[in-house]
Amino acid sequence: MKELLKDLNKAFENKIRLGIMSALVVNEYLDFNTLKELLDVTDGNLASHLKSLDKSKYVVSKKEFLDRKPNTKYSVTDEGREAFLKHINAIEQLLK
Repeated sequence: MKELLKDLNKAFENKIRLGIMSALVVNEYLDFNTLKELLDVTDGNLASHLKSLDKSKYVVSKKEFLDRKPNTKYSVTDEGREAFLKHINAIEQLLK
């Protein structure tokens, strides 16, 4: 049991961060507004969780302009993908 628990990652315990990572792992990238709609969260709430994941180097952002409007795209890093899949695998093993 202890062996499985060590693979759980505190960065993904929050349901919003879990949702962000779930969405980004299966998509090449998603922009801020798409994530906000998908997860049904406020701008501030999403921004704070994205900042935390960025600080952990699990996601990266790319800022650009579309029709003179700022657009920020997010994608998962290799490190983030590995950590997230390890976390999900640990949950699956605990449920068996």
